[in-house]
Amino acid sequence: MYTVREVATVLGVKPTRLRGYLRAGLVSPTRGENGELRFSFQDLALLRKAEGLVTPRIPPRRVHDALRRLRARLGADIPLSRYQLEAQGNAVVVTEGQNRWDAASGQVVFNFEPRREGGAGELHELRRPPPPLPPVSPDQVLSPDEYYDRGYALEEAGDIENAMEEYRRAIAKDPRHADAQVNLGRLLHEAGRPFDALVHYRAALAARPGDGTAAFNLGVAQEDLGRTDEAIIAYEQAIEREPENADAHYNLARLHEQTGRSDSAIRHLLIYRRLTRKRK
Repeated sequence: MYTVREVATVLGVKPTRLRGYLRAGLVSPTRGENGELRFSFQDLALLRKAEGLVTPRIPPRRVHDALRRLRARLGADIPLSRYQLEAQGNAVVVTEGQNRWDAASGQVVFNFEPRREGGAGELHELRRPPPPLPPVSPDQVLSPDEYYDRGYALEEAGDIENAMEEYRRAIAKDPRHADAQVNLGRLLHEAGRPFDALVHYRAALAARPGDGTAAFNLGVAQEDLGRTDEAIIAYEQAIEREPENADAHYNLARLHEQTGRSDSAIRHLLIYRRLTRKRK
């Protein structure tokens, strides 16, 4: 459990700002032996999400008001954590399945942007400008890099099945092609096959031990499979390779909290806060 000061430090806000979220009913902290407020990690995660709604067009007071109105509309028995909240323009938008509405007014909001949901968080991708996709004759043999480039271009075009096939061809020619291993693992993972993805993330790390993307995605896969200890090790490896991997710090904090390591959770949350503040 976390004190008001600890929560304020992690979020980078003044304690007085937390009172707005309490009035909005976003969280319901318990009381300690001396009557002090004590927040759970779930409370902290929700407050972090709420702080993420604050933008130049949506000041804290408007976020508080939107959440208070949403709480009044839903009733006290329905937790706000059930819903996805996001900033859109000057409004806080609520998402439940395919339904989206303005948190303050209750009006339906239409979404024209494609979305991809993550499990333990979004998988990290190896990104670079997509190459052109030249034609290939049936009897033509390509290099591993050429097969990889074709797979990447097909992935960018949305042809996932053929992209995976091209990545497999690259790996068949060169099992140590780390980029192809990572991307094939990610596509299998996103298709709901985290166990199959593990093989490729591990192969990428064997070929390129310093690959932070492979280590992070390995952690997500282990977590999706319910292997908390293995996930912690993988996230720690990701941070060793990329110390400023904010997502790895946040996931580590969450898992440390789940396993009773509150001090470690706070440490990684503070690092996460510092890193995300640097991005703004």
